[in-house]
Amino acid sequence: MASLLQGRLPISQDVLLMQKGTMMRKVRSKNWKKLRYFRLQEDGMTVWHARQVGARAKASFSISDVETVRNGHESELLRSLAEEFPLEQGFTIVFHGRRSNLDLVANSVEEAQIWMKGLQLLVDFVTNMDQQERLDQWLSDWFQRGDKNQDGRMSFHEVQRLLRLMNVEMEQEHAFQLFQAADTSQSDTLEGHEFIEFYKALTKRVEVLELFGNFSADGQKLTLLEFVDFLQEEQKEGDHASDLALELIDRHEPSESGKLRHVLSMDGFLSYLYSKDGDIFNPSCLPIYQDMTQPLNHYYINSSHNTYLVGDQLCGQSSVEGYIRALKRGCRCVEVDVWDGPSGEPVVYHGHTLTSRILFKEVVATLAQYAFQTSDYPVILSLENHCSWEQQEIIAHHLTEILGDQLLSTTLDGQLPTQLPSPEELQKKILVKGKKLSTLEEDLEEEEELETELEGEQEPELESQFESETQELSPRSKDKNEKKSKAILCPSLSALVIYTKTVSFYNFTHSREHYRFYELSSFSETKAKNLIKETGNQFVQHNAWQLSRVYPSGLRTDSSNYNPQEFWNAGCQMVAMNVQTAGLEMDIYDGLFRQNGGCGYVLKPDFLRDTQSSFHPERPISPFKAQTLQIQVISGQQLPKVDKTKEGSIVDPLVRVEIFGVRPDTTRQETSYVENNGFNPYWGQTLCFQLLVPELAMLRFLVKDYNWTSRNDFIGQYTLPWTCMQQGERVLPPLAKPLTLAAFLMLSSYAFPGYRHIHLLSKDGTSLHPASLFVHICMLEGLREVES
Repeated sequence: MASLLQGRLPISQDVLLMQKGTMMRKVRSKNWKKLRYFRLQEDGMTVWHARQVGARAKASFSISDVETVRNGHESELLRSLAEEFPLEQGFTIVFHGRRSNLDLVANSVEEAQIWMKGLQLLVDFVTNMDQQERLDQWLSDWFQRGDKNQDGRMSFHEVQRLLRLMNVEMEQEHAFQLFQAADTSQSDTLEGHEFIEFYKALTKRVEVLELFGNFSADGQKLTLLEFVDFLQEEQKEGDHASDLALELIDRHEPSESGKLRHVLSMDGFLSYLYSKDGDIFNPSCLPIYQDMTQPLNHYYINSSHNTYLVGDQLCGQSSVEGYIRALKRGCRCVEVDVWDGPSGEPVVYHGHTLTSRILFKEVVATLAQYAFQTSDYPVILSLENHCSWEQQEIIAHHLTEILGDQLLSTTLDGQLPTQLPSPEELQKKILVKGKKLSTLEEDLEEEEELETELEGEQEPELESQFESETQELSPRSKDKNEKKSKAILCPSLSALVIYTKTVSFYNFTHSREHYRFYELSSFSETKAKNLIKETGNQFVQHNAWQLSRVYPSGLRTDSSNYNPQEFWNAGCQMVAMNVQTAGLEMDIYDGLFRQNGGCGYVLKPDFLRDTQSSFHPERPISPFKAQTLQIQVISGQQLPKVDKTKEGSIVDPLVRVEIFGVRPDTTRQETSYVENNGFNPYWGQTLCFQLLVPELAMLRFLVKDYNWTSRNDFIGQYTLPWTCMQQGERVLPPLAKPLTLAAFLMLSSYAFPGYRHIHLLSKDGTSLHPASLFVHICMLEGLREVES
């Protein structure tokens, strides 16, 4: 199957040496280290391993599974074995999603470097692949699995087994006909390029052929004018459709002659629909597109709870890996529970539990290295301090020494601000969130006094005498000295808290009268829910000028999550999640923060940034722009099996569309199921939704395997904000009365975002490429009655 990617793979000396194979130690724990023979296959896309050279090998991982490669110094496990192996000989393969890392130790530094550089080269190649190359790689992976004897060919029996693994249920005679048609060498086997033709015959998209035929005069191609008509009539691209058509033809037409003639073949048309240009997620929302100059409290902030945990909060493992993964996925607020440790070094773990412990200074070193690899915008270190005075001084020392200029240790200009700074102003800065002995005003006043004292040092005796008299006469100084002697909080640590001082919450009136804009409160999920229900509008107004943090209930010992949406509805900025726990709640969370460059900051709607806002999340009313959404779920492509190990089980897929927003908008509808077809199921069913507050709505597409005897099994999902859907330029004008179905269809051209593909994700948020849904979407301003 190497022929699929031949000529496009990066070839280097490192890659060639990896294809020869290397004996390395696979490390799982201090006591589990086994020699294994690792070899990059000829396809350049899969790594297999065996107990020794020449022994029966099995697949270890695909390059597409790999997120990055780290050196041995960055691995907690390998560092614990530093006396046994030089760290330079070790490296870690980090996979997408929640798959455990793979720690390996080579026999020499040179061999380790070969694998590290070679793997990273291939990972970079995969990252930059276009859709066709990704499809080729996906086929290559399947071909490798189906070609059991690794001779580069597949018999019909092997193809049949592979089809069942690929979730395809086909009548044997039809499958054999397609097999024979693809076997151009008449060898009764399929080679790599023949397997592609066989696959193409399997994946003919009848619904796309029909759509293509509606605009193509000859059924063979779309002329430039025909393609412009499609973009204007169906995709609502507006007046710029002519220029866009030329760009899309140049980007997606596979034939050079077609590009020169400005025509789009069926393959090019399908490539366009399946690409980012035809994706449901609006490409203009992918980079940083929002105003980043507003105060911090005007943004939703990607926040993690118990960041150090990679398991549950009773006996799970504490690891710096939790911080690395959180920061790499865009978290901008991470939590550190720090306690007194042995030998004077503070440790991080979930107090009074059996969770393992890590050194605080290792956490800080990890922050220094990874804080700004994904985003330049500020990181908030939520410090849960349980340490003695002495070890608090060590905490302050580590923060100052390890973070250096990254640590924000004073206001930006040394002056007293009137509002929180913006993400733009705080780029590449780490803020400490925690308790503080004094106010920011008092800190700045003390700094001014200190500067004045330093300026007057020309007459030290007189200055000393004056200072002594002042101390005697000033009751304020006496009070401050008494406070410091009684305080549990160390002054050096207190001084590092600038814009994020934590204070206790009593009620919203008390906060408004006594607290400052840089002071923030934390709420348990139960407390926050009650406040939203009882005083929702006051909570919205509170969050328009002050930061709030919400954290999961202590009863969630399994590190499960709440639905973040109801707290976002009230404008809460730091809705902290157990990011290590996959599920519906994290799908919603990741969906919101997928926009704006994944930078970890999303600007709240304007009605949640107004301190006089009349919005109540439990009782939303106009003037917010209500909308009607109609989604036709057309078809699915290459849906994965629920149990990939079972050849005989084929899924019966159905699609559920879920809306999460304010309470009246939160709803779901689903299609019927298609029996025994996960490869190219067709539904052709239309679902309709009405939303009062679309600005807060999240849209989730969930594909499940129907099972009448039990709960339907998860297949894939994709979640995005309503505001990030591709949308046409025109909208339907206000109407005097509700629409009938006929009127709806007649006027629908004003509001269709058109035909879109939805590329599905797994439970842990990683790509299920090439699994997708094909849908047609229509939006209308206002609430409409649509007859069925």
